[in-house]
Amino acid sequence: MKYYLIIIFFLLSINTQASIKSMYVAGGCFWCVEEVYEKVEGVLSVYSGYSGGHVENPTYQEVVLGNTGHIEAAEINYDSSLVNEEQLVKLLFLNIDPFDEGGQFCDRGYSYKSAFFTSDENLIKIINNYISKIENNHNQKVQTLVLPFKNFYLAEDYHQDYYKKNPIRYNYYKYSCGREQRIKQLKVNLR
Repeated sequence: MKYYLIIIFFLLSINTQASIKSMYVAGGCFWCVEEVYEKVEGVLSVYSGYSGGHVENPTYQEVVLGNTGHIEAAEINYDSSLVNEEQLVKLLFLNIDPFDEGGQFCDRGYSYKSAFFTSDENLIKIINNYISKIENNHNQKVQTLVLPFKNFYLAEDYHQDYYKKNPIRYNYYKYSCGREQRIKQLKVNLR
């Protein structure tokens, strides 16, 4: 009986590990991306960081100055048996301005572009499908980048869970940046 329970636990463990995946996205301020994804059932963790550039272990100051090639990004770790890639891709498009080529909302520059970082062909197909839908429904070119995944570096500790640790400052930033107002105005149609 003891060995039977160990085998069942081992098999469950393998199945659970196989369903744990990661996705790397950028939607302007990584605090806002972190907040959106952490509220999704099936998302296990979200980390703020930097992705896509050529500098190892960049700092926030280096990234926003624009010399690293990195974009503020989020690592989303999720259980694919509870939430799928399509839902996560759609969620990003519903929480950004996909037509903004100069950053996102009040955050300007390359380091604030919206992007997906992946080399997975299936995920790229899903992303491109949504890009086509948005462009067809809005008659505008989507500026969200689809870049090959190269790296992800965690942002400094004070950036992790910023919206939870500093709710007043965070909400003031998000409101004054016009993020929610612009998202409501856009009404991105994904049908």
